[in-house]
Parts: sequence; structure tokens; C-alpha cells
Amino acid sequence: MQKKIKIIFFGTPDIGLKSLDYLYKSDKIEVCAVVTQPDKPAGRGNKLQMSPIKKYALDNNLPVYQPKSIRKEPDIQEELKKYEPDFFVTFAFGQILSQEVLDIPKYETINLHASLLPKYRGANPIQRAIINGDKETGICTMITELGLDCGDICQKLVIPISDTMNCEELWEEISEKSPEMIEQTLIGLTENTINPQKQCEDGVCIAGKLTKDECLIDWTKTNTEIHNLVRGICRCPSAYFKYNDKIIKVIETIPIDGDGKAGEISKASKDGVDVGCGKGIIRLLRVKPEGKGEMNARDWYNGVRG
Repeated sequence: MQKKIKIIFFGTPDIGLKSLDYLYKSDKIEVCAVVTQPDKPAGRGNKLQMSPIKKYALDNNLPVYQPKSIRKEPDIQEELKKYEPDFFVTFAFGQILSQEVLDIPKYETINLHASLLPKYRGANPIQRAIINGDKETGICTMITELGLDCGDICQKLVIPISDTMNCEELWEEISEKSPEMIEQTLIGLTENTINPQKQCEDGVCIAGKLTKDECLIDWTKTNTEIHNLVRGICRCPSAYFKYNDKIIKVIETIPIDGDGKAGEISKASKDGVDVGCGKGIIRLLRVKPEGKGEMNARDWYNGVRG
């Protein structure tokens, strides 16, 4: 029987859950342990909550390590060495690894990145691709090096982006398509059937973290640009505007033809609330007013107008 490939999985949010589950159940891979971010306060009570990756690990009796910064915690590094892993696998882990950490596995540290590198290196590739109106994005497995997502590419897969796809839907599709690619990369590198290729430096762009100012809707932009912003950060963290000094998060929109004064409501109907833009009209379909749950935009407008 062929020896299993020993890995330690590094991840935090639920986008990596299906990959961890797939690798854990694979007859070719042995998941020795999991590394994830420390528990963080969340919700109204600010109670500490474990990451989805940690919960999965505990449910399956996998050892869990939660460094605040793994680069600065040699004790955890020493613990990981004891597993004698062939690979580290990182997928939205959320910390930068040092060379000391990268040198631990026998072969390499493999990262799953949610873009077609070298485009959208950095923290928010999923959101940036939609905000910028891209028609396609993808996933890459790459060899992790010091530096921002600059390592050699092992495999790539293109994922189309429709005009209505939001970041939650793209997040889910990436989650679905990643597990098999990670396994194929691990096997290919072990068996020398994959030859990693250096990234081309043409087309490099950085997908930096989103700022609150970027999430504020600028009504002087075109309806398409506003629509792309809304779907690009749908609930994560959501585009917003202010009305009567209250924050109104916008969950769903559709751009329509027409003219109107930028930022002014021109029409409210059962179909939604129409707002003028720098070019065209944006129809608000669903919103989340400050302190309330999500609702149809027409219901919100009827409430504030009344």
C-alpha cells in the first residue's frame, strides 16, 4: 500500500472547510493536525467563538494549534516538526509565515489562492474581482515563498463570473472547486508529475483589504459600478449609504436604464427603490437598515417615508 502524504492544514474561515474535509477523508492524504487563528469575540454578547476550521478539527479528534503569530511562537513550531509533515497546506489562514515555518515540511508549503495569479495578490481577491467587473477569476495552488503570493504556480482553474454573481456565491464556488485541486497538487509534487512555473510579472495587481470609505456608495458613479460594489461585498461587509443619519446596508441591486439626479430616489414600486446615479439608475432590491434585519427595499422606504 502506498504511503499517505502527511500534511498539516492551516486555515480559519469556512471557505476552507470542504478542502479540509476532502483531504481528511482522502485515502491518499493524512491530515496530522490543524493550525488556525485564536478564538475571537463575536455576536452581541462578544463571546469567544472558535473558527469553523477549529470546530471541524475538534469534531474529528484532530490536534489543533492556535498561535497569535506563528512566526513568533517557536514552541508551536517545534510541536509541528514532531509530525514530520510532507507538506503544509494553507487556505485563508490569515497569518504570514516565516522562513523558519516554511522550512518545516519535507517538501513545500502549498497555498490555495482565490485568483488567477499574478492578478489580485493579497487579502481580498474574491471581492476585488467582482468590484472591478471582471468576467472571470479562478483559483491557484502555489508554492509559498516569503513575499505576497509570489511563489511558483502549480495549477490553475478559471471560474466565470456572471453579471449577477455576488461574493457569497463566488466564495461558495471556490470552496467547492478547491479540494480536488489541492489533492492533485500534493500528489503531483510528490510524484514529480507537476512542474511549478514562475509567475509572470506582467499584470501583477494587489487586492488590498477593503476600507470603510470604499464601502460607502458614491452615487456619482455609474449604476454598473455601484452594482458591482454591492455584489462584490454582499454581507462581507456590505456597501452602504446614510439616510436620516442611519446606515443602510445594500444587499441586492440591479442596474436599469434611465436618468435621475445622483443620490436621489426617483421612484419606489413593488419592484424596488430606484436611485439616480452618475449614469443610469440603480434599483435597490434588498437592504438592511441600521439596527434591523434584511428587508425588501420598498418596505424600508415605506417605513422611513411614513
